[in-house]
Amino acid sequence: MNTLLRLVSIFLVVFAPSAFAAASASDCRNLASMKLPQTTIVSAALVEAGTFKPPGGDPIPGLKAFCRVTGIARPSSDSDIKFEVWMPAADWNGRLWGGGNGGFAGDMPYDDLAARLAEGCAAVGTDTGHQGGPTDASWAIGHPEKLIDYGYRAIHEVAVRAKTIIPAFYGRKAAHAYFSSFSNGGRQALMEAQRYPDDYDGIIAGAPVIDATHLFAGMASIDFIWLRAKGGYFPPSKLPAIQAAALAACDSLDGIQDGVIDDPRRCHFDPSVLLCKGVETDQCLTQAQVAALRTIYEGQVLPDGAVMRGYSPGAETGSGNWSWSGWITGAFLPGAAQGDTGFHEFAYGYFSGFVLEDPKWDFHSFDPDRDLVRGDRKLARILNATDPDLSKFVAHGGKLILYHGWADQGIPPLATVDYYQQVRNAIGQKAADESVRLFMVPGMMHGFGGPGPNSFGQFAAGTGDPNTRIGAALQRWVEEGIAPERIIATKRKPNGDVVRTRPLCAFPDVAHYRGTGSMDDAANFDCVAPQDTGA
Repeated sequence: MNTLLRLVSIFLVVFAPSAFAAASASDCRNLASMKLPQTTIVSAALVEAGTFKPPGGDPIPGLKAFCRVTGIARPSSDSDIKFEVWMPAADWNGRLWGGGNGGFAGDMPYDDLAARLAEGCAAVGTDTGHQGGPTDASWAIGHPEKLIDYGYRAIHEVAVRAKTIIPAFYGRKAAHAYFSSFSNGGRQALMEAQRYPDDYDGIIAGAPVIDATHLFAGMASIDFIWLRAKGGYFPPSKLPAIQAAALAACDSLDGIQDGVIDDPRRCHFDPSVLLCKGVETDQCLTQAQVAALRTIYEGQVLPDGAVMRGYSPGAETGSGNWSWSGWITGAFLPGAAQGDTGFHEFAYGYFSGFVLEDPKWDFHSFDPDRDLVRGDRKLARILNATDPDLSKFVAHGGKLILYHGWADQGIPPLATVDYYQQVRNAIGQKAADESVRLFMVPGMMHGFGGPGPNSFGQFAAGTGDPNTRIGAALQRWVEEGIAPERIIATKRKPNGDVVRTRPLCAFPDVAHYRGTGSMDDAANFDCVAPQDTGA
């Protein structure tokens, strides 16, 4: 960015509160008469400051007054993409922030809209074209266009509409547009960078579902086959012993024993050390359980030759449903018709709804050779965000930040490392260094939580300190040209007290303790090249 453009950009955002006068209720109501292609504006009304009660959701307190526009986009004859654009009635900071959806989407991300509004941003969100719970895929049966909307089209369509509605309200366009989300929302983020490189200037993709068809096939293989058909199921009561053994093998590899495996690539934990020598107890594993656990850790080569990366050891117990118990093992009985784990529900939804379109499908009939190929042929081009060629996104000045928790129990963290390397190979090291960053988060589970420092502003937009908040770091990179090299993450107690801070280092660097000062203070760590990762 040249000097003049940078000064103009900084002026627009720094002086936004005085530059954009407060809008009236009539200014907002007038948006209801807007005519947009393949779009119905359902309502446009000024929401007074205070508590907002979203449809079907919990009240959201403390909101600023805002213009709320609701609409429906219909890019195909079977599309019904509900969206909302929220715009501050006063003190708009000149930015648009888009948010994504978890799981199989199906609801409006009201919390995201509120969080972005609270920071002075205009915000856009969508249900991606259908209603349903996070693992409900029944809506896709007989509706291929809705599947396309969910796969990639809806997020783009609502971005385009938001960019038209915003200047109609404020009299000028957004100075910059950003998108941030994680999990399926991380997949949506990558779809934007890959398919629609001009939609957003800066994108954050956290714990992204990159290769969806193979992820769900891998989940099915672990749940339907290894844990059930092959008798490898191990109950949650065994997770503490598994985690203790993993930490005993790998916790101190970084020179610090803190209950966190900083770089699992250096960890070569062999679960056979837990093999029962006599009667089975919660402190040991049967041979079938050892085999299943080894598969979970090491990953699989799927029938079509694709590699599903494994899950990292060291955070198996987690907290409540945000643990292996909630995602991988659960409390089901082997051979039961259904299960209550994330792996089971996502795999079942994917194959019964997306692939086979059979609401009565019996997962016991799962054939990995046959069903994986069916899914990949039908859905890879719709669901998979695997294209590493981000040259068009980079060419228009786009910046991408990826992040992933090393202890993620839902999406294999090494899959994101693989994608980052593929991007570097596709667009070249120089372009990647100027436009893409990856931050791996030791001890963080799926998007948040876990034993390591795991709070770094990932659910905020762009306000605050760019050294501690990833959205602010992205904004500074886009608007001032300062690339993030380290971001401080914080571990807190339930009451908010700080337990520990650590730097998250731009990959491939890792945090290294200098040898003096508190090990709980990020100031005593440097970002250095990794040693003997074994990756």
